[in-house]
Amino acid sequence: MALPAEYSSEELFKAQLQLWHQALCFFKPVALSVVLDLRIPDAIHRLGGAATLPQIMAEAGINLCKLRDLRRIMRVLILSGIFSVKQVATTVASDGEGPIYKLTTASSLLVSDESLTSQQQLLRPFLYPQLMLTPCRECPVSRGLHAWFRQDQPQPAGLSPFALAYSGLTIWERAERDATTTFPFDDAMASDTAFLMPIVLKDCGEVFHGLTSLVDVAGGLGGAAATIKAAFPDMKCTVLDRPEVVAKAPTDNGVQYVVGDIFQSIPPANAVFLKWILHDWNDDECVKILKNCKKAIPPRDAGGKIIIIDMVVGSEPSDIKHLETQVLHDIIMMNLNGIERDEQEWKKIFFEAGFKDYKIIQLLGVRSIIELYP
Repeated sequence: MALPAEYSSEELFKAQLQLWHQALCFFKPVALSVVLDLRIPDAIHRLGGAATLPQIMAEAGINLCKLRDLRRIMRVLILSGIFSVKQVATTVASDGEGPIYKLTTASSLLVSDESLTSQQQLLRPFLYPQLMLTPCRECPVSRGLHAWFRQDQPQPAGLSPFALAYSGLTIWERAERDATTTFPFDDAMASDTAFLMPIVLKDCGEVFHGLTSLVDVAGGLGGAAATIKAAFPDMKCTVLDRPEVVAKAPTDNGVQYVVGDIFQSIPPANAVFLKWILHDWNDDECVKILKNCKKAIPPRDAGGKIIIIDMVVGSEPSDIKHLETQVLHDIIMMNLNGIERDEQEWKKIFFEAGFKDYKIIQLLGVRSIIELYP
């Protein structure tokens, strides 16, 4: 279905933000249930009401390999006012001291006191929020995250929270198994492409000007590539994806399809297009993908570049709903062992992959276009 012509791009992205924010608000109680299960308020209380995250994790018995991920959970609850942070780092916090996390009045009510008698325990204000959180505490997402935070393995080594919650299935395996019933993953991705790409070409089409060829990495059935091809008929557009995806690809949209593995190699082209791909992968995996992208394109002075569509967390720091939607979406990505990154986190993987410069275009609601140059 075509987008309503009477609405501007700004109006459409505001509407999308409203819907995403409403849907993602589910993850606020999920984040709260996780920190309660990990007894984070108790740990901060025992440390005098304020402490760094490594200190809190040591007190709560959580392995430091989960430091970055607990920081992401706490970011949601700081925006909600459950905790406060004394010092906000302007760059990616290291595994050292970092900012000081403090109890607020709200999180003080969540502190348990083991010295109380059983009768006194019944009078704690802690108990009613616990009752209201029961549906979230019992849902697979919360159970998976709780089990995952108790793993003594860094992110790439163990199962994702999603897999822990769904009998070892990855999201891709469940999407394939339940595509026509309860989990229409591919349809949702195609729908997002149909919404986003006409706006990209209308408002940011200059990023494709001058290109003679483009590879859409993990481009599925080619919705994005076909939209680009229709706008730039002389451009050679290729989709790289898995064999089972390419086998279902259409043959009448002017797009070529190539079977391949993004961790092995990418077909040569003027530009490589990565729409909502890199947030699925951890930093080391992103560096591998980007190094392969760099090999596939010519130098910058010959027009070579990478075009990324993804979130840049904090891109609109004055818009609380915008920022909250981004960090709540990051909890989804945590469930898949993925990451929504801020600019400093993006910069780190770009430079590790050997790129020299980048430009962020913030015109796509909670997402941005990043032009990355060799």
